[in-house]
Amino acid sequence: MNVNQRFGIMKDRLKLWENRKAVIMMTRVKGRPADVTGRTEKEVRVYDLLDSLGVEYERIDHEAAFTMEVCEEIDKALEAVICKNLFLCNRQKTMFYLLMMPGDKPFKTKDLSAQIGSSRLSFGGAEDMERLLNLTPGSVTVLGLMYDPDCQVTLL
Repeated sequence: MNVNQRFGIMKDRLKLWENRKAVIMMTRVKGRPADVTGRTEKEVRVYDLLDSLGVEYERIDHEAAFTMEVCEEIDKALEAVICKNLFLCNRQKTMFYLLMMPGDKPFKTKDLSAQIGSSRLSFGGAEDMERLLNLTPGSVTVLGLMYDPDCQVTLL
């Protein structure tokens, strides 16, 4: 067996392992975990809010999703329609927005800026996201608005 053949076998084994890992990591579960030990305070507060509102929900435990490709895998497991959540701000960083849009729709900064009558929008910084929504990049969600009682972030 030559080097290329061995490399091919190793790649195939790695793909199998990654697929097995993805299946394990993409298990859909109803409601909050029975044991919240080791869960973040943020996560537990989301469960508390949903439970207090009587909202039934399913969850999948996964790492932060930084790309739409990763989001697509999560959404397939949830059997949900993919949605982009983008944290944006104006040039002066005086107005902040949480944009929810279909995952397959391209985001055009210029068009959205014109629609809302704002100076050119850009992605908000991690510091502002943490301060206003108690979120970090890769985990942007509409549920972050529960940490914005002063309504400093506008939902679009």
